[in-house]
Amino acid sequence: MKNLFLMGAFLVGGIGLLTAQEIEISESNVDLGNIKFGGKAVATVQIKNTGDKPLIISEAKATCGCTVPKWPKDPIAPGKSAPMTVEYTTTSKAGAFNKTVTLSSNAVTEGRKIFRIKGVVDADPNAPAATAPSGASSAKK
Repeated sequence: MKNLFLMGAFLVGGIGLLTAQEIEISESNVDLGNIKFGGKAVATVQIKNTGDKPLIISEAKATCGCTVPKWPKDPIAPGKSAPMTVEYTTTSKAGAFNKTVTLSSNAVTEGRKIFRIKGVVDADPNAPAATAPSGASSAKK
């Protein structure tokens, strides 16, 4: 009788895993290309609930303050999608960047999902030209 009860509990638990909310992101890596120094770039991806229960995104956390995610606050119905935008604001550095946003949700198999943006910030057109340090000589003695 005890074994029958345990087998029934495992069966019900297993069925519960088959009917759950799941998360899918349309693109997990987005290349924003070249961005003007001092400018902004925005990426929009779709978050889809591939399960059969409402998907709730509880948090979207970026690796730094220059990257601001805006995620859907309302539950995403089964089979439906909702947009998430990530805005990257260039700071005081030119060059390549690679930022990460971590989504936390009630998804069963992937409660934490990673989304990445990358690109290149163009050089500041108003930056002074690089010069050789004083006392440096280009001629060899």
